Amino acid sequence: MLGRCVGVIMGIRALTVAFEGIEARLVEVQCALSPGLPSFQIVGLPDKAVSEARERVRAALSALSVALPSKRITINLSPADMPKEGSHFDLPIAMALLAALEILPAEEIADTVALGELSLDGTLVAVAGALPAAMTAAEGGHVLVCPAGSGPEAAWVEATRVIAPSSLAQVIRHYSGQAPLAPARPGEVIRDSGVRDLFDVKGQERAKRALEIAAAGRHHMLMVGTPGSGKSMLAARLPGILPELSPAEALETSMIHSIAGLLDQGGISRVRPFREPHHTASVAAIVGGGKGAKPGEISLAHNGVLFLDELPEFPRMVLETLRQPIETGEVVVARANAHIRYPCRFLLVAAANPCKCGYLSEPARACGRAPACGEDYMGRISGPLMDRFDLRVEVPPVAFSDLDLPASGDSSAIVAARVAQARARQAARYQGYEGCRVNADAEGALLEEIARPDSEGRALLTRAAERFGLTARGYHRLLRVARTIADLEGESEVRAPHMAEAISYRLMGVPEAVAG
Repeated sequence: MLGRCVGVIMGIRALTVAFEGIEARLVEVQCALSPGLPSFQIVGLPDKAVSEARERVRAALSALSVALPSKRITINLSPADMPKEGSHFDLPIAMALLAALEILPAEEIADTVALGELSLDGTLVAVAGALPAAMTAAEGGHVLVCPAGSGPEAAWVEATRVIAPSSLAQVIRHYSGQAPLAPARPGEVIRDSGVRDLFDVKGQERAKRALEIAAAGRHHMLMVGTPGSGKSMLAARLPGILPELSPAEALETSMIHSIAGLLDQGGISRVRPFREPHHTASVAAIVGGGKGAKPGEISLAHNGVLFLDELPEFPRMVLETLRQPIETGEVVVARANAHIRYPCRFLLVAAANPCKCGYLSEPARACGRAPACGEDYMGRISGPLMDRFDLRVEVPPVAFSDLDLPASGDSSAIVAARVAQARARQAARYQGYEGCRVNADAEGALLEEIARPDSEGRALLTRAAERFGLTARGYHRLLRVARTIADLEGESEVRAPHMAEAISYRLMGVPEAVAG
């Protein structure tokens, strides 16, 4: 009897995953039926949702007319020292228990990674994280079982076989051979639709040009202007001029969105993310954290755009947390028992009024505290954060009479073509350089090599650095912007006009001393 009991404890298991950032770590779900008072216990650092799985599993089995034995049922989630969070443990617990009852084949279940939430009637509810779970299953050569609603998402990982039943009854019929399920098929590729055209914006040619440069080299951009001048309108048209996500970028982005539960019907999007959190957002909402250490807005904007409207209205603590992720391209969410990393290479676009009332540049409408109010208001943005904006653009109000004039400038399609060509030049240039995709990523000796200006451009850069006290960061960011401008022009060398334009965006206007 003792040998049989030990065999049951060691032999009945299923596999599932626990999420640490965008990584899914394998968890072994062990089931033991032993003599004693009837009970159902789950151990292995489960959270409240996992602990409540026993009631959902009990009700789902009852709906299938499966009676639990009058024994002590113990479910161990191994490794036991790793926290387990989420309702996706329901399905693997149920499968391990069914295998212990000899309803499901124990050998097949032991080689299956499962995740899914159970309803009380036995139907399966879609859960977040199916895509990274499929990646982990593929690495170990396991089959993945997930709810039908999560199947199209997981099926994008072609290296693993994905079974997507809609209920626990289908799981039983599949493994018993009564009604085998066909592998799930990937969801649709979501492409750009209904983007706003840059051609709709009247005037603001300088801001449009800065937007094009920002898109071409992934340079962070700040727009300052009076209320209603078109700052938000311009930012909303940025996705229309950005190139589609490459397959590798789409997978990276979708992994994060899968963890956050944002993938719609398993579709993988080729559209770059555009996130615009409200200025009342907390630190955890922006950088990540909270229950389960979920990704924040900066990670959800990975490979896309993070638009912060009314920048000075964001809490100072929130803004300061952006400084390190902007430089490193990743954020670490520190918890008491873990440090979770999320990628966050995004294009930061911010908009701000020049002062609290917004009309600092219009004496007839400005408040009585001008210009001190403007200094106080913009002073909410720290110098180190301001130094990270490569492009700073004044967006003046458009005259009412100009609104009746025909639209001017290029359409988003034309600008997007130029941006795509510039990005293609950068992709060819940085081939073989790990972690370097666009000019904004270049640094050190590589930056000095690719963005070395001609003699006239070097003199111009030196005068600007001496007169305006550029920091080392500002100096390098000027080189990157100038390199992007040259790429847009199809030039192999950074020349004086490219450098002059880069300086003008850095200083919100071309200083006469530098231009001369």
